[in-house]
Amino acid sequence: MEGKRLGRGLAALLGDNAPPAAAADRAQRTPRRLPVAFLRPNPANPRKAFNPADLDDLTASVKERGVVQPLIVRPVPGTTDAYEIIAGERRWRASQRAGLHDVPVIVREASDKESLEIAIIENVQRADLNALEEARGYKQLIDQYGYSQNEMADVIGKSRPHIANTLRLLNLPEKVQEYILDGRLTAGHARALLTLDDPLAAAERIIAEGLSVRAVEKIDAAGGRKKGVGGRKSKAEAKDADTRALEKSLSDLLGLAVSIDHEGASGGTVTITYKTLEQLDDVCRRLRG
Repeated sequence: MEGKRLGRGLAALLGDNAPPAAAADRAQRTPRRLPVAFLRPNPANPRKAFNPADLDDLTASVKERGVVQPLIVRPVPGTTDAYEIIAGERRWRASQRAGLHDVPVIVREASDKESLEIAIIENVQRADLNALEEARGYKQLIDQYGYSQNEMADVIGKSRPHIANTLRLLNLPEKVQEYILDGRLTAGHARALLTLDDPLAAAERIIAEGLSVRAVEKIDAAGGRKKGVGGRKSKAEAKDADTRALEKSLSDLLGLAVSIDHEGASGGTVTITYKTLEQLDDVCRRLRG
């Protein structure tokens, strides 16, 4: 399939499992150093939000160790000594703040379409893209380049249900989307809000009360009240961090809500929630291997 061939080509651009190449191609992938002043951000980059605390941490790391992972850039047509960043804008910003003169880069010839694809893949593979920014990047590929969800799944390396569920985040109210962008709501919270009649009210309650994703899933869509909640924390709210992290990892992999309830020595249950037969078929295919 064309999408899979393109996906392998983009993996090569990123340096992930790239196949042996000719000497000229290897030379093109060899990092070189360019002055920080020669680089400029890509206005089409899906990543728009840069958390100040995260940027502070990265700046400290850059000061101590330098830029370890080269940026991917492309020449700006019609100019000299100007390059547009395809992937690595955070590293570029941190380098500026750290006072570096130059940074390692890989210069590639890439179209606007390829540049957007690489930017999304690079950020998603490194878990470095906010879920809403990810959704906006997918929508950009659909609107500008006519991608289907199946084609995007092949290129990006995510399941089609994950693509579909991520795109649904764009249906949330604007204020809720702001909460996702600034980190007050996680991707898991956002997906749970999609099923509620008043996601804004629920979002504000999540922030005020610090509700877990599982607690949000138990909110009554009509009345906005949690089911089965007394004076004590629910079982889901009492889950340890490792269990919650495993739930998130499986949810991201499948593109569906996953809940793990461990009962100790007696075992436990893993619950995968689907809404369409197509999603169920996708899970069955994965389990059959």
